[in-house]
Amino acid sequence: MYLSIIIPAFNEARLILQCLDSVSKSLAANQRPGFKYEIIVVDNNSTDDTAKLARNAGARVVFEPINQIGRARNAGAASAGGDWFLFVDADSLLNQDMIADILKMIDSGRYVGCGSVMRMPDSPWWGTLILKVWTVISVTFRWASGALVVCRADAFRDVGGFNQDLYAADEIDLSRLLKQWGRKRRLKFTILKRFPLVTSARKLRLYSGREMASQFFQVLLSPRKSLQNKKKLPVWYDGRR
Repeated sequence: MYLSIIIPAFNEARLILQCLDSVSKSLAANQRPGFKYEIIVVDNNSTDDTAKLARNAGARVVFEPINQIGRARNAGAASAGGDWFLFVDADSLLNQDMIADILKMIDSGRYVGCGSVMRMPDSPWWGTLILKVWTVISVTFRWASGALVVCRADAFRDVGGFNQDLYAADEIDLSRLLKQWGRKRRLKFTILKRFPLVTSARKLRLYSGREMASQFFQVLLSPRKSLQNKKKLPVWYDGRR
């Protein structure tokens, strides 16, 4: 098995080392004969030391000049050599038990991929509520969160990767396509629940409840126009860190 870990990163100098440390420790704890991996950080046109820090930590760095989450993920996948891809956001932390579950899923031969439920420490009460609602939706519809998506490399390529017409929710679109690809081959797409991915609550601290609600309702009322226009998605793209 050859696993490519792909981390899109835009101005993540504050958090990239914590993420990479969690990745390295989780993989090391699950070493076994025949298990290969690589760690790729996609520098999505950062203006800080993200790329330098990642290289110094031992990751391979790929540059993607156009600032778009899906495009950065696709750039990492295009340079990856693994037969499985694991996409994880730079403000998230893997853990060894989650990796163990992912490897068991792969070994079973019954799945095209998976996502994971999340835990968001230090989230405000309304952020915790939103996460609970999203968890129910994610598990029910088997939609992966963008913070963690795992899939077979051949399936990823066959479905065209992340949709670059979308500036957000591209992970939901990919989940749908992977499920379709898997059904034809009697393979499942699942959401892992035992060991949640720890992800940062920074957006909930950087943006007020009013700003987050405004973004949510804009997408809800006009999803196509909003998701295909970076200017209408400030929570993802205004660069606030």
